[in-house]
Amino acid sequence: MHRARFVDPTGAVRRGRWEGDQVTFADRRYAVDEVDLLAPAEPTKVVCVGLNYRDHIEEGDRETPDRPSLFLKPPNAVAGPGDVIELPRGKDRVEHECELGVVVGEQCRNVAAEDAMSVVAGYTCVNDVSNRDDQRSERNWVRGKAFDGAAPIGPVVASLDRVPDDATIETRVNGETRQRSSIDELLFDVPTLVEEITRYMTLEPGDVISTGTTSGVAPLEDGDEVEIEIEGVGTLANPVRREP
Repeated sequence: MHRARFVDPTGAVRRGRWEGDQVTFADRRYAVDEVDLLAPAEPTKVVCVGLNYRDHIEEGDRETPDRPSLFLKPPNAVAGPGDVIELPRGKDRVEHECELGVVVGEQCRNVAAEDAMSVVAGYTCVNDVSNRDDQRSERNWVRGKAFDGAAPIGPVVASLDRVPDDATIETRVNGETRQRSSIDELLFDVPTLVEEITRYMTLEPGDVISTGTTSGVAPLEDGDEVEIEIEGVGTLANPVRREP
């Protein structure tokens, strides 16, 4: 099942099913282009994982971590399908990062890896947009990772049965493939991440774990169209504009 969050023609925010080219709520069906799609989850935080694909570690000439490397994105960073990604003014290198998003289904703390999937509502696409100019010069990556709209999410939350264990994940910019891998290449898998994160913090329903990116990160430019696609989830598309 694919679950979407959208604004219907009356202006009401709804949560419903995405079926083919339609979304449904109660007994109403709407064509996707009749509604405004929103980010499918409303996280209190996005917990991001760095350096979780070996090829990305190698392309950055970094050391392989012995435990997940974690950082946070706040709610202001969340954007939805079709929302404009604004490149921060005066920054030369802002890059895309395709990531598998794990959507939390219930409040949880101290979850063992063997129980981790019981607290997962499903998967979504995340674009971990990264301002490298500031990321390289600060410790906690607030300017580099937490700016407005730096975490597009969507288009849906897909139930776990819809996403293969070896699902492909890729980034396309203006139709050209820049990143492509499989989620089974994760250095730390989803159960390991849930266990590690909940050892330190409570996760709330709708929170998102963004599991890390593969090789091929590259700059975005004004006027680009960036797409993140995960097999079984769908495609998250966003236009890119330079902040005026």
